[in-house]
Amino acid sequence: MNDWDRPWLAPWRKSGERVALAIAGGAAFHEALNREPDGPRRFVAQSALPAGEAYEQFIFDSGTVPTRDNLHDFFNGLCWLRFPLTKAKLNQLQAAEIAAAGVAPLRGPVRDALTVFDENAAFLSAPQPLWDALLDKDWRKLFIDLRPLWQHAQLVLFGHALLEKLVYPRKPVTAHVYRAQPAMNSIADLDAWVAGDLGTEKLAAKPFAPLPVLGVPGWWPENENFSFYDDNLVFRPHRTLQNLQQHKNSG
Repeated sequence: MNDWDRPWLAPWRKSGERVALAIAGGAAFHEALNREPDGPRRFVAQSALPAGEAYEQFIFDSGTVPTRDNLHDFFNGLCWLRFPLTKAKLNQLQAAEIAAAGVAPLRGPVRDALTVFDENAAFLSAPQPLWDALLDKDWRKLFIDLRPLWQHAQLVLFGHALLEKLVYPRKPVTAHVYRAQPAMNSIADLDAWVAGDLGTEKLAAKPFAPLPVLGVPGWWPENENFSFYDDNLVFRPHRTLQNLQQHKNSG
């Protein structure tokens, strides 16, 4: 099912392969996840979620995670195993928002940001010049001019929908990058730091930067040919720079 040699999946191999093997042997997804040692939550079948009850509220109240037998929930389960503190903090913040405003068709900025984070976030620790180029969407500078600096950067994927999409990698797949503190010694350190850093005010400000992950040096063979980055449908310029270029061309 998964190519665990891919750079974005390799860190998930240890538990991912065990869970996938259990599933291949006939276990339901929630049962396979529960076999992992020291799991922070118990996984239950999706049928345990009462009709009409919010998924996030149920997890908060019961301490269990409803899980469907599909790839999306497979990666969600792995994320609970790998980032237990961050997942618990996201769930706590979701429950607090639900308690304050109820469940409405429009989630509001904080719940929207929480959902984006949970589904599509990645953590990047990188030298400041890389960050500046990323925020400016200066893709040539980020991936070509500053390419040697990537050996001093660390990108860790978190969002389970992002991981699901990258099972079948496509050039447009884009992560919502959250800046991580430099010099993390382990995933446990990163998990603890992110959980402590997350808060409603920061999330409401949408602290994300878009990053097409297959552009990362060493992550995809095709990006060794720098024409890979000429696709402006994927590597879209900063809106201000785009407007300036359009004005120049029309002048």
